[in-house]
Amino acid sequence: MELPGQIRKLFQAPVRPHPATAELSVREGRCSAAKDFAWLDANVPCRKACPAETDVPAYLAAIAEGRFDDAYRINLVDNVFPAVLGRVCSRPCESACRHGYEGLGDPVAICFSKRSAADHRNGAPVVLEPSCPPSGKRIAIVGSGVAGLAAARNLALCGHTVTVLEKHDKPGGMLNQGIPEFRLPREVVAREIRQVAALGVDIVCNTAVGDDLPLSRLVNDYDAVVLAAGTLRPNLLNIPGHQLPGIRHGLDFLLEVNETGGALVGQRVIVIGGGFTAMDCARTAKRLGAQVAELSEDWTLKVLYRRSQAEMRVAPGELEELGSEGIPLECHATPEEYLAWNGRLAGMRFRHGLTGELFDVEADTVLLATGQFPDTSWTEHPSGFGNFADDRKIFVAGDFAQGASSLIEAIAHAKGVAEQVDEFLMGERRLRRSVLVEAADTTGRARAMDAIVRQRMPSMPLQDRGLHREVERGFDPAAAIEEAKRCYRCDFKFEIDQDKCIRCDWCLRARPRPECILMLKELRHDAEGRVAGWEATDQVREMNLIWINSDECIRCGACLAACPVDAISLQKVSTCIEPGMRETPAQRKDTP
Repeated sequence: MELPGQIRKLFQAPVRPHPATAELSVREGRCSAAKDFAWLDANVPCRKACPAETDVPAYLAAIAEGRFDDAYRINLVDNVFPAVLGRVCSRPCESACRHGYEGLGDPVAICFSKRSAADHRNGAPVVLEPSCPPSGKRIAIVGSGVAGLAAARNLALCGHTVTVLEKHDKPGGMLNQGIPEFRLPREVVAREIRQVAALGVDIVCNTAVGDDLPLSRLVNDYDAVVLAAGTLRPNLLNIPGHQLPGIRHGLDFLLEVNETGGALVGQRVIVIGGGFTAMDCARTAKRLGAQVAELSEDWTLKVLYRRSQAEMRVAPGELEELGSEGIPLECHATPEEYLAWNGRLAGMRFRHGLTGELFDVEADTVLLATGQFPDTSWTEHPSGFGNFADDRKIFVAGDFAQGASSLIEAIAHAKGVAEQVDEFLMGERRLRRSVLVEAADTTGRARAMDAIVRQRMPSMPLQDRGLHREVERGFDPAAAIEEAKRCYRCDFKFEIDQDKCIRCDWCLRARPRPECILMLKELRHDAEGRVAGWEATDQVREMNLIWINSDECIRCGACLAACPVDAISLQKVSTCIEPGMRETPAQRKDTP
């Protein structure tokens, strides 16, 4: 029997306003206060560290449940090339992972997990649904590297007609021309580019803008033009002897190997640099030098870098692979001059960065992995892009705009540029970001998952490695699921309702880390409600509240189970983009 309305109200819990001191502005639903975005940025460190702001916890949760197709789609929405990045991403997310905090073990293998989602999904092309109807606007993009294709993908999803112009005979930019095949199989690249093309993006190869097609014609014929031509002008060392034969830039070397299947290397090879290109040059030269080494016992290869090993810009595991393949590395070696003998390259002289001493290294081949810059000669105005009658139509994306960077940084930048182009064409910003707060009963984790060790990536035996066979073999499904279970699910938030809390110490006694739950005298907030600091105490008589420190929380749920008065709630926090696409980092800067 249904109770009369007035009586029923007596048995209902009162609806209390959400306290201003709460870390989010709502208990449940969408919100967009400054503190909502601040909580998400501070407490999901992997997502914040990813330039493309990939929803890492969501795809790891999907993998942990064996939902590889869902995990791949989550990645695809955010970072455009999951299978590619799962192999060659610079992995800034992993150094930020909470599982890598002191005393908590190793970071989750986020990058390898991304690859697992691609490796074990059903294999059918994934074509995202456009978020906007056809606009009738036409956009030309110069360059089909990751920046050009990322911009093209997102602009196509916004309903625009996109043409990508590429001067080489196949799209992909450095994915094909610079990264060795033993790190990135070409079918992996081609498969994800086909998904971009499936949205209606027209990719036109063998067309060099500037030579075959003037940039001014693109400006006249299209509603907007995006320049995403990468960084192809090499930074060569202007030191004595730089004109000697046998000296070449690393990108030219890798391009030749990737397009022809080989290149000549001498008997004594040195690689100068400490980044991604240096590692690729050294490992490629090692494979090409195998035949030379068979004929000469004194064939040598060495990498020299002017700074410390800690300052090298390489992905985790690359130095270990360099060592496992027997390639020596010497740091604090600053090039001073090239040495010649009878008009030919004989070696290089270096200065030790710590002692100042000079030393010589014999070489008949030098590969310079010393960086590169955008080449603007083809734009008709090498000094810049502002000399066209309608220069507002021209946008610059990826490395062509910001200099040589990582793949994920180029993708993130291009996504932001796509937002700018869409707003320019449509006169408004059509995709807005908010925070979505959902009530939850459990994170789905068990404490036993904390003790799972990081899975080791299987690799090709040394004797079987060559130019074309992929070295890293990938996780099998069981290992992928086990690794994903290690994620702490930082997108969940435990919070104590201060009105319900009776100031007992049950949650304090249950806490697994000494500072994940604190007794506080005071919790300070800034003018916009974000937590700005606190004053802790170990004296019960001085305590005014008990507070969960989300940065130290490992989402185990022990406090939730221990609370005798149901004062602790659990919520899942994520982003929500309307009308249907995830938002790019560029949007965050002016989100209210």
